[in-house]
Amino acid sequence: MEQERFRSNSLAETEAFLSSSYTPMTIGGAPERTGARIERRTLGELTVDRLAFDFTMSYDARPLEKICLVTVDRGVLTSGEETCGPGETFLVALPDRPYVGEVRAARYTITMFDTGLLEEVGQGPEAVRLTGQVPLGPAANRLLGRTVAHIRDTLLVPGFADQPLLTGAAARLMAATTLSCLPHTGSGAEAGRADGRDGTSDTLRRAVSFIEDNAHRDIGLAEIAASVPVTPRAVQYAFSRHAQTTPLGYLRRVRLARAHEDLKAASPSHTTVTAVALRWGFAHPGRFAVAYREAYDLTPGSTLRG
Repeated sequence: MEQERFRSNSLAETEAFLSSSYTPMTIGGAPERTGARIERRTLGELTVDRLAFDFTMSYDARPLEKICLVTVDRGVLTSGEETCGPGETFLVALPDRPYVGEVRAARYTITMFDTGLLEEVGQGPEAVRLTGQVPLGPAANRLLGRTVAHIRDTLLVPGFADQPLLTGAAARLMAATTLSCLPHTGSGAEAGRADGRDGTSDTLRRAVSFIEDNAHRDIGLAEIAASVPVTPRAVQYAFSRHAQTTPLGYLRRVRLARAHEDLKAASPSHTTVTAVALRWGFAHPGRFAVAYREAYDLTPGSTLRG
């Protein structure tokens, strides 16, 4: 995990840092007291920044070409026609569009990742495009905000961030939650029919073989599809039609089985359930324990001790 910190009372320095970190922009305002403070943490394809401005700052920016979510803790942010306050999360702008707005004495979190992750967790590059900035309702706003907080406060910390399988999982979790909470153009039913000719049992066999050989690596839908090779939508259709699951659901099942084998072979004096769970990409010990009990009808701890 990479970390970077910035603090300044200079408007010019702040503009230069924001332009190099996000996209070229022009800002205006009158810094007072402690001015601008930014802390950046980068985990693989995911960047999470915590920002605080003790003044009102306006900005005029070029397209980001990335997904950029803003979660407000204090103050007010505007972007285009959208205005958000504490407890709200929104998309600062559609990735391919310039944007203008204002930060009014605010403290907030920016979560940023490549648009390609939406294609990976969705239905393919032509099927998914965000069409709005605001979550689909209060429940979607809460879910989006909780996911940002979980990644920022739980996964992007020493211990968790050093686990390679969690790196990609955190980014895909954020992308999947974004798709479930923001309006977009995806249509899973049409995508499945369009690639149905490739969603064969042979596609499933090749994908399963790749997953089982590479479950120890940070792989996602794009890599699984490329190994066949077919489109991501065809792989999804093959798993749905022939295995009644998803490619990433099957990957989780394989990793759970590998964790089970590690727990059986390990000594409780040399490892812990949490260490094994993290090794196989399970960041939440409680959820790992629930999934493990459902699969093996006993707890991870009893397997390790037995």
